[in-house]
Amino acid sequence: MFTKSAQFYDAIYSYKDYRGEVERIISLIAQHKTSKGDRLLDAACGTGGHLQFLRKHYSVEGFDLDADLLEIAHRRMPDVLLHLTDMTQMSLGKEYDIITCLFSSIGYVETFDRMRLAAANFRRHLVLGGVLLLEPWFRPDQWHTGTLHARFVDEPDLKISRMSISRSEGQVSITRFHYMVGTLNEIVSFTEDHRLGLFTDAQYRAAFEEAGFRVLYDAEGLTGRGLYIGEVVE
Repeated sequence: MFTKSAQFYDAIYSYKDYRGEVERIISLIAQHKTSKGDRLLDAACGTGGHLQFLRKHYSVEGFDLDADLLEIAHRRMPDVLLHLTDMTQMSLGKEYDIITCLFSSIGYVETFDRMRLAAANFRRHLVLGGVLLLEPWFRPDQWHTGTLHARFVDEPDLKISRMSISRSEGQVSITRFHYMVGTLNEIVSFTEDHRLGLFTDAQYRAAFEEAGFRVLYDAEGLTGRGLYIGEVVE
């Protein structure tokens, strides 16, 4: 997904309060997990922004389908086991007490059928009493096409401009990011396309209830996008 921009990911998202989000995550886990273990799997872990703080409280692993992002995460946490896999195909041969799927990564499955596959995989990898914390992407009624977006990085040795205009294709949001990146060596421009499924609340609930979760919803969540909490009760 970030084939051209992986090396700039942390700079682009430097505004994220990973430490603060993890504090909220820890509180939610304490409220909803009833299993005794502390094994945590971070789905679509990216460069490990959340894992670097979660590892202080749990026995953590992570996975992502982007090898370049995983390489950055590995450099950050060389002792943490990281898997190269997809949430719709994952088969790690072990179970966890907690699975987190954050920063709206679930949207990259694109379709409802693929979300059902991801939900089933998450359930299969969780023990009884375990918990899933899933941060959704925008719902169809929250996605506004034709909106101009921009983000800028202004560091001494790195300047980035990233702009996009939101559009959609059926129930899929489409964002073509236009980058201009300046370093001390060169200034380059490139584009990168991101496609994320626009799922309704009913679809999220249906997919994860079908997989065997008891689904709860926290409207505020970690960043204002809400949070689905899946409890494994049977």
